[in-house]
Amino acid sequence: MLSYDSAISLKGQTPGSPALSNGHQSIPPSPNTMRLPTSSLSNGVRTNGSVPSSLSKNEQRHIWLVTGPAGCGKSTVAKYLATVLHMPYIEGDEFHPQANIDKMSAGIPLTDADRWDWLTALREASLKELERGNRGVVLTCSALKRKYRDVIRVAPYFSPNLHLHFIYLDASEELLLQRVLARQNHYMGANMVHSQFEVLERPTKDEVDVISIDVSRPAEAVMAEALDRVLDTMETVAAEAQRK
Repeated sequence: MLSYDSAISLKGQTPGSPALSNGHQSIPPSPNTMRLPTSSLSNGVRTNGSVPSSLSKNEQRHIWLVTGPAGCGKSTVAKYLATVLHMPYIEGDEFHPQANIDKMSAGIPLTDADRWDWLTALREASLKELERGNRGVVLTCSALKRKYRDVIRVAPYFSPNLHLHFIYLDASEELLLQRVLARQNHYMGANMVHSQFEVLERPTKDEVDVISIDVSRPAEAVMAEALDRVLDTMETVAAEAQRK
């Protein structure tokens, strides 16, 4: 199984590449029109339909927050989605204050108090990307507890055309421990996996803004499902907005 902490190639392209190809048709890097989907998905890339990237007054905007414990592949999946959807990407780990990084490096779990300012900073950073004219943003954040997710859920309160979605990457503690042990030069040590599972609150059925994905499969399959479900969600939101 591929490590989710390294760049995943798709037919010779990485998620950070300007275009991802399924061997027959590429998703062009042009910001004017994305060749994206209404029905089919091939090798993780939808190949028919188009979604204009220019924002209109009533266009729906989206925050896609990729969540889960250490080792689940948040960065890999989020970077892939950001590239394909032509949306800015925010790496949540980069917003931790140094004090938090020092604690995690020493194997000390973060407390709720350690996380509030971090979560607020991520929420505000996402809103700033949308204020710049982007129709969406993709970010990573472990969001282990429901109350952490609720901090981010405040974002759309005063923006009727803004929709927040969580993509929860689900796997067993044993699998994620193996992946984190294979990491190099990362401050999140393997001993932190257990501490995260101790406080983990998996999303419940009433959290209807959450998409759960099993990440025990190869990375390409996970990215394909994530993209498929993101695009289906965007189409559903657009259709509902048209009916109003």
